[in-house]
Amino acid sequence: MEVRVYATPLRTRFRGIDVRDGVLVRGPAGWGEFSPFWDYDDAQSRRWWASAVESATVGWPAPLRSSVPVNCIVPAVGPEQAHAIVTTSGCRTAKVKVAEPGQTAADDEARVEAVRDALGPAGGLRVDANAAWDVDTAVARIRALDRWTLEYVEQPCASVEELVALRRRIEVRVAADEVVRRAADPAGVDLREACDVVVLKVQPLGGVRAALEVAQAHGLPCVVSSALESSVGLAAGVALAAALPELPFACGLGSLALFTADVSSSPLLPVDGALPVGAVVPDAVDAVAADPETDRRWRERLERVAAA
Repeated sequence: MEVRVYATPLRTRFRGIDVRDGVLVRGPAGWGEFSPFWDYDDAQSRRWWASAVESATVGWPAPLRSSVPVNCIVPAVGPEQAHAIVTTSGCRTAKVKVAEPGQTAADDEARVEAVRDALGPAGGLRVDANAAWDVDTAVARIRALDRWTLEYVEQPCASVEELVALRRRIEVRVAADEVVRRAADPAGVDLREACDVVVLKVQPLGGVRAALEVAQAHGLPCVVSSALESSVGLAAGVALAAALPELPFACGLGSLALFTADVSSSPLLPVDGALPVGAVVPDAVDAVAADPETDRRWRERLERVAAA
């Protein structure tokens, strides 16, 4: 398979990184993306590689819809910037990062208040704590933030047991992310009483078909989110969302707005709050080609993971 390595700066620091990089591979069915974050070891990266192989060699299941509604993503920025991100996105739903290290509850509240103001009363507003809170802290923070009417809170605590305890004390829906995608068997995690929504991410779960199996195993409403991929990887997420029997929530696939450049001249950016279903050709990858050292690291990583 043809291999290309990309690297592009982000507009705002997100998930602790300032530059997003990864590998694109081309096979008989088109292009796939392999871009596990660097805190994933080789064993944890194998499902990411399986996803890339699926996209490049067999493609995706037939879609049930031609477009997918998406949310915009609001990083841990100040309220004025948060408001501007939402108003310029064209999306009617926003996911807001909270519990950022070094920030306060007041920072979170100011950001969420600004996003609600930008969305208006009818817009969907969800927050993501990335497992940062213990149960007591989560109860207090979620109750405070729900003044602005939360659609759900994503992964507020780290463990399934904590999520179960939390749900007994709050009224807001809970969405499970890390406890599913980081599990050795994502379909086998006991989510009974732990969450109301399952977050599906194509690469960490091993591809579109594997993610569909996870959704079927849990039998809960699902929302598809990105792993901060280029348009090539996002297209697989859109394919998953398009193949789900039901899609009750806008999906977290608007993350390309965080990139300063993309691998495609037709980047997957939302128009009127939605993304089209279909493959992406990385015809602009030369403009975001990684430097030689980054290229070498990724090719060596890919070789190790693919050989495992």
